[in-house]
Amino acid sequence: MEGVRGEESEEDEITSERPKTKNLCEHGLKRSQCKDCIGGSPCEHGRQRSQCKECGGSSICEHGRIRSQCKDCGGGGICEHGRIRSQCKDCGGSGICKHRRQRSRCKDCGGGSICEHGRQRSQCKDCGGGSICEHGRQRSQCKDCGGSGICEHGRRRSSMQGLRGRGICEHGRIRSSCKDCGGGSSECLE
Repeated sequence: MEGVRGEESEEDEITSERPKTKNLCEHGLKRSQCKDCIGGSPCEHGRQRSQCKECGGSSICEHGRIRSQCKDCGGGGICEHGRIRSQCKDCGGSGICKHRRQRSRCKDCGGGSICEHGRQRSQCKDCGGGSICEHGRQRSQCKDCGGSGICEHGRRRSSMQGLRGRGICEHGRIRSSCKDCGGGSSECLE
């Protein structure tokens, strides 16, 4: 009898170590995106073979998109409004809640991507979200981690003149403030 109890407690211990969120693997990643957990044999690029553009996967159309979600191919996942069917507010897609928000991100509905602190789970410092780096900052905006939103000069990419970030117009000014582009004042960054 004692041996049986010991086995049960070990099993309970293993179960408690697994992530509580469904679709996450034991490595803390989405199961479908984890290179170690991909079902079948992954391609040489570490993706599911059917969804790899480089390998010419069957789920990828001639436009290089997921076939079911390609507007140009008329994929079944696209509605008459040209949006992903499940996310279309006008169609009442399954991914839209009664508040006309994305169901998983709706605080009022208790969406799955909202944590106990009422924030996006991936961006919550208290929950250790995946978008938060070891320095407690948004990973993409962290200078110390070399985030994708930071340029080689250590500044935010969108405000970097030399890189023509989204926030900078062709005149080298902040786009929303450029008179020539239809903005307010003409503050130049130089």
